[in-house]
Amino acid sequence: MSKAYPSNLSRVQYELITDLIPEAKRGGRPREVDMWEILNAIFYILVEGIRWRALPGDFPPWQTVYTYFRNWRKDGTWLNIHDSLREWTRIDIERHPSPSEAIIDSQSVKTAAMVQKAVGYDAGKKIKGRKRFITVDTLGLVLRVLVTAANVGEREGGKQVLKQVKKSHNQVCRLTTIWVDGGFDGEPFMQWVMDFCRWIVQVVLRPQQTKGFTVLKKRWVVERTFGWLMGCRRLVRDYELLPETSETFIYLAMIRVMAKRLA
Repeated sequence: MSKAYPSNLSRVQYELITDLIPEAKRGGRPREVDMWEILNAIFYILVEGIRWRALPGDFPPWQTVYTYFRNWRKDGTWLNIHDSLREWTRIDIERHPSPSEAIIDSQSVKTAAMVQKAVGYDAGKKIKGRKRFITVDTLGLVLRVLVTAANVGEREGGKQVLKQVKKSHNQVCRLTTIWVDGGFDGEPFMQWVMDFCRWIVQVVLRPQQTKGFTVLKKRWVVERTFGWLMGCRRLVRDYELLPETSETFIYLAMIRVMAKRLA
């Protein structure tokens, strides 16, 4: 049993997702590790921002922990857990499981020195690294995430992440409106969203005379979500060799947020 680290899931939080954890494969050796410990080890990596090999010794071996993390990324387990918790969180506060509105935004972050794949330069933010495109509902809960090189434009990245949202059509069957900022403005992007997704784009622009921080209609929700993500040290900078791994850690951060709410 590991120490009571702040990043650990409580037993009640863990019980919420036990039914979503895949059973051990048939025909192989019986599962000997405690899945609660595996999840706590992964959340420790996420929150504390350490290397896999630096995982404290009271957790299961880092190779075992990483294997579960990687396999569940590839087979869609993490996404299934995330989507289930999002629906439960909405139902818990008496909202329809499918949102009717969504907000899209991007965030550019620096990459670690050893990261080479999908790295670019965001001239607007003056950041060399990667760009995170996220879509959230009006509660700030993530629908889909896309991590690209930082030089990918807002409209192009917006199209790619909205394609992923569209693929999860059963979970967004009521979606009609996408709120965006000026970076996603423009008739070609709006027309594409209407033709491909059958959704309407609403642009929220910053008042021209305003200086400093301003709370913008709908826009503040996605900024708060980015704030939640920055509470995890692994996400303050992009350390992942693959952008898909970065996306998984974002889903994990939201799993942790929603498990706390539901418990």
